[in-house]
Amino acid sequence: MNRPAPSKAVSSSIERRAGELDTIAAVLPIDRRDKLAELLTDQDVETLRHLVNEGMGDNSLRALASDLAYLEAWATAATGSPLPWPAPEAFLLKFVAHHLWDPNRRQTDPDHGMPPQVELDLRLAGYHVAKPHAPATVQRRLASWSTLTKWRGLDGLFTSPAVKSAIRLAVRATPRKRRRKSAGAVTGDVLAKMLATCASPALRDLRDRAILMLGFASGGRRRSEIAGLRKEQLTVEQPVPVEEGPSLPSLSIHLGRTKTSSMDEDEIVYLTGRPVDALNAWLAAAKIDSGSVFRGIDRWGNVSRRALDPKAINDIVKLRARMAGLDPSEFSAHGLRSGYLTEAANRGVPLPEAMEQSRHRSVQQASSYYNNATRRSGKAARLLS
Repeated sequence: MNRPAPSKAVSSSIERRAGELDTIAAVLPIDRRDKLAELLTDQDVETLRHLVNEGMGDNSLRALASDLAYLEAWATAATGSPLPWPAPEAFLLKFVAHHLWDPNRRQTDPDHGMPPQVELDLRLAGYHVAKPHAPATVQRRLASWSTLTKWRGLDGLFTSPAVKSAIRLAVRATPRKRRRKSAGAVTGDVLAKMLATCASPALRDLRDRAILMLGFASGGRRRSEIAGLRKEQLTVEQPVPVEEGPSLPSLSIHLGRTKTSSMDEDEIVYLTGRPVDALNAWLAAAKIDSGSVFRGIDRWGNVSRRALDPKAINDIVKLRARMAGLDPSEFSAHGLRSGYLTEAANRGVPLPEAMEQSRHRSVQQASSYYNNATRRSGKAARLLS
């Protein structure tokens, strides 16, 4: 399908929005700036600028921008008009019907789910929509839609009985097995295998070793926190005495505001012993005395001045898993987080103490790792052992 070329006025408007997006790019990195400038309206961009000024976290802003762009693309494809604010209840129900559908029903009823023309328009806009969305994705996009509606000073119908019932029934009709962000937890034994692949004094090995050890030992830091870590966030602490042998090196990491903290909180976690040695070895070898801690390394061994992208942390975990003879599809950066809590449970570390390091706010979420560890080793699971 050939689309008409945009008029001069439209092109000028797109260029202006692209320029306005550039003004917030330092806080809101946008890889698809030009595409977003086409999809978003002037009011959308102004809303994002407002959220930046309000101090919303970078990751939350990225997710909102991505969801907003998709919603605008879908609205245009489905109705030929921009996203309405506030959205009528029927419009929200249409979104649910287009994204939560039954593939088996689709085989006998071609009109079931998202119409083919809407699918085609979304594919042309760069979105993959051949399958129904995961329920969690639909719920997240509706939550983003609701948040943006409230920021515009409007009331939405996202919690109306009809919308909630439609989502509940659609999820029940297309059941999916819930998967964790990382199928395999990077527990102590798995981490040891990965670290064994980082044994050489080469810069890349020193960096990856420090990433794995810091990411795990600091409570299972999120990949964005690891990638965004700066030297100025590290403070050398007094060595920690032990019963036998020399005292252990220690430092604190000032995380600042995290995903689960408020704007005024300064989250602090601690590193002690081998992880501190690994981090110091990398910083010394890479000659880093300020700025980003973890940086790219080119094929000639030159260390970049720029921080690693959060995705690179995920790639490093998968690479080291493969090098250790493990299945890389089973591991991701989130495995450091789930692995830390699982290992803490296996070693009998009290849940509150582990949560102080992981900075989990939800006892229910953190305790799930403890419950799983207890069930695996408990009597009920060993009746035939």
